[in-house]
Amino acid sequence: MLNTVIFDMDGLLIDSEPLWEKAGIATLAQYNVAITQDEYHKTTGLRTQEWIEYWFRHFSITAPAKPAVDIIIEKAIDSIREFGKPMPGVEYIFNYFSERGFKIGLATSSPKSLIDVVVAKLNIGHYLQAITSAEHLPYGKPHPQVFLNCAEALNSSPLECICFEDSFNGMIAAKGARMKCVIIPAPQQRNEHKWEAADLKLSSLLNFNDLLLERLGK
Repeated sequence: MLNTVIFDMDGLLIDSEPLWEKAGIATLAQYNVAITQDEYHKTTGLRTQEWIEYWFRHFSITAPAKPAVDIIIEKAIDSIREFGKPMPGVEYIFNYFSERGFKIGLATSSPKSLIDVVVAKLNIGHYLQAITSAEHLPYGKPHPQVFLNCAEALNSSPLECICFEDSFNGMIAAKGARMKCVIIPAPQQRNEHKWEAADLKLSSLLNFNDLLLERLGK
C-alpha cells in the first residue's frame, strides 16, 4: 500500500534549474568553453561535482574541479535565495498528501546549504519528516541511494513510496529504488520518449489527484 511520498527539489518544487544552468554555464565560460541548452539538460539531476567533472572530461580541461564546484554552488544559492520561485502546485501537493496521512520526505542531489534556503523559502519544513541529500554519498543520482536513505529515514519500504521527479537521472534513480515515479519534465522536454519509464507523467503538480493516486496503487 502506498503511504509515503518523496519529493525531489530543484526543478520540481522550486524553479531553480534556469538559475543552476546560468551558474554552470557562466562558470564553464571562465574556462573558455560553452555548452548548449540541450547539452545542459543531459546532465540535470547530477551533483555539482559530477556535473563539473563530466564537462571537464568532455572538454579535456585539466584544472582541478573543486574551485569550479564551489563557484557554481555559491552562484546558484545566491540566485535561488533572491530569485527562486515555487513551482505551480507546491502548496497544493504538500497539503494533498498531508491530509491523506502520507509520510513526506525530500531527497535531492543539492547540498544542505541550498536545501535549508529552499525549505525556508517555500515554507515546507513543517511537512517534512525526513530530508536526505546525495551531497556526501559515494554515488548521486541516477544511483538510487538518496531515495533509499529517505525511505529508511521514514521507516518505509521503497514499495510503499511515490517519488516525484523532474529529471531523467532522478527518474532512473527512483525506478532503481523500486518506487513509483511521477515525472514532471520541463515543458521543452515534455514530449520526449525517455519519460516512458515513469509510472506517470504530468505537466504540473496541480494535476495530481485521487484517480491518479489510485492508478499508482494498483
